[in-house]
Amino acid sequence: MKRREDKKKDFESLRQDLQQTNHLFVAGFHKLKVGQDFELRKAVRGAGGTYKVVKNTLADKASRGTPAEAVLQGLKGTTSLAYTSGDPVALAKALTAYAKANPAITFKAGLVEGRAVEVKSIEELASMPSKEEILARLLFLINAPAQRLLGAINAVGRDLAVVLDQGVKENKFSE
Repeated sequence: MKRREDKKKDFESLRQDLQQTNHLFVAGFHKLKVGQDFELRKAVRGAGGTYKVVKNTLADKASRGTPAEAVLQGLKGTTSLAYTSGDPVALAKALTAYAKANPAITFKAGLVEGRAVEVKSIEELASMPSKEEILARLLFLINAPAQRLLGAINAVGRDLAVVLDQGVKENKFSE
């Protein structure tokens, strides 16, 4: 059994994490083996997140006064938290992919951008492109008109050069 000081440290650590994070996914697990837990933690770390198994009462008390309060009230069964301050799409993709491969993991609730979301929304979030991919597409769309304009401007000079070159080859220019 943990000492009172250790419990207080765990509470303060979780409370601080919950105050700083805007993206949180609450999951339940049943009969998850140690190897599977290790792989899940590795997948979450790879997505830039943190994974913790918590007691429901600890999560309930630590979440009071934080944005996560709405999703951490009245939890039942075994509970784990995966959270990040970075890209929520990457974390949702990692968790959803792992949950498909291991049915021992089930989603209970989620918090994205400080707002509670339904379990169905977590799967929809996982199907979205990542933040980097969206930015790349946006940059392409912004850059495309400029590239077309530059191509049109260059085409005039290129076409003129081709006409002059043909004229020189056919000796159509007189001195």
